[in-house]
Amino acid sequence: MYVFHKAIELRFLEGTALEVLFQTGEVKRYDMHMLFPKYPQLKALEDRSLFLSGKLMGPYGIIWNDELDVETETVYEDGETVRTQSVPLHPASAAAVSKARAAAGVSQKELAALTGIDQSDLSKIERGTANPSVGTMERIAAALGGQLTISIS
Repeated sequence: MYVFHKAIELRFLEGTALEVLFQTGEVKRYDMHMLFPKYPQLKALEDRSLFLSGKLMGPYGIIWNDELDVETETVYEDGETVRTQSVPLHPASAAAVSKARAAAGVSQKELAALTGIDQSDLSKIERGTANPSVGTMERIAAALGGQLTISIS
């Protein structure tokens, strides 16, 4: 099974370089000129106004117009990792944790004791400022008498 890396933010740099933040927290830098020999039509991106008009089309592609696009997987695979940063939990997921804990009648302190997760970390998860692993989310769900469900919509 092949895993695609989801892009969540795009930033344009000098020339034809860009940075993409992936859901993993990795920020990859990639210069589009690397693709010019293989895809000569991409040379049009040397036009700065055209280059700056690009946007993420969902988590898997960057598009400029009907003829110019690139898969974000190319950026992930061939780009240079320039930094790693935390990626906040999706607001709906953060709210779901808070709602489930309240429905179970459990305080953050009690949930911390049940899960072994520090209360301050639980607070960050509920505020959406943390990036918990799937394992952490499973521990929280189990401690609240539920199970973690991930859906793709």
